[in-house]
Amino acid sequence: MNFERMLTNAKQLEGCTVSIAGAADEEVIRAVKLATDHGLSRFILFGEAREIRKLCEQYGIDEAAVDILHAKGDVEIARRATLAVKNKEADVLMKGMVSTSTFMKAVLNREAGLRTKRTLSHIALFQIPNREKLIGVTDAAIHIAPTLEEKVEIIHNAVEAMHDIGYVSPKVAAIGAVEVVNPQMNATLDAALLSQMNRRGQIKGCIVDGPLALDNAVDMVAAKQKGINSEVAGQADLLVVPYIEVGNVLYKSIMYFAEASVAAIVVGASAPVVLTSRADTAEAKLYSLAFALLHAKN
Repeated sequence: MNFERMLTNAKQLEGCTVSIAGAADEEVIRAVKLATDHGLSRFILFGEAREIRKLCEQYGIDEAAVDILHAKGDVEIARRATLAVKNKEADVLMKGMVSTSTFMKAVLNREAGLRTKRTLSHIALFQIPNREKLIGVTDAAIHIAPTLEEKVEIIHNAVEAMHDIGYVSPKVAAIGAVEVVNPQMNATLDAALLSQMNRRGQIKGCIVDGPLALDNAVDMVAAKQKGINSEVAGQADLLVVPYIEVGNVLYKSIMYFAEASVAAIVVGASAPVVLTSRADTAEAKLYSLAFALLHAKN
């Protein structure tokens, strides 16, 4: 699996609509242009209508591919964009130029939001130059210090999303600082329990192993040097991080040092949510949209 194949698969979907909260932004409109040029989706754009219309004209976006709805202020913009998804007018919700806290409050609103009984979590897929396959990281954005029970939900959410883009049984590495259980390191204890829960059928649809350090999770030579005999070691598809600091630093390290492309979504809500950063390129937003649409429609 790579982003080009993911984009090709998403283009084969029919009747897709994306609701964007805060579309009066050049990078957002560039992403809309890329998506409409690929025939990926149509869009409902919420925000300052005059500015959105000006940007759409500037980038030559087909008027038939977008609905522009005027809304003022982050709270109102986020509320109305979220409500469009809740009311089945759109399949995916995307964050544009609104504050993350306001946006997530709208998503989590019990009456007008997309909240379900499931735990929300974040999954990022990276396409790293000179690596043959994608690598996933979860959760780098929502859970600060997830409990064991929350880690089970985080894996469930991520694996379900990976199934929807074509993975049959993702190889999941529960990451720690070391690859052995250390009673003084809670991350290794949780990792060992997650691995055992997978073997007992409590976590399905994937292969989980841990604890694994980062090197022996993603590099076969490192795994062999440590003498690790595992279906996951050296060939992980998904890295489950123990804390948000680990995930955040890993995410940004892959982006800045490895110059990777990224596709990231929030899962566990009643519809996928594209929670992009202002620093994300239009291409990153496009790949995230493809990921979200495949998750929504499969």
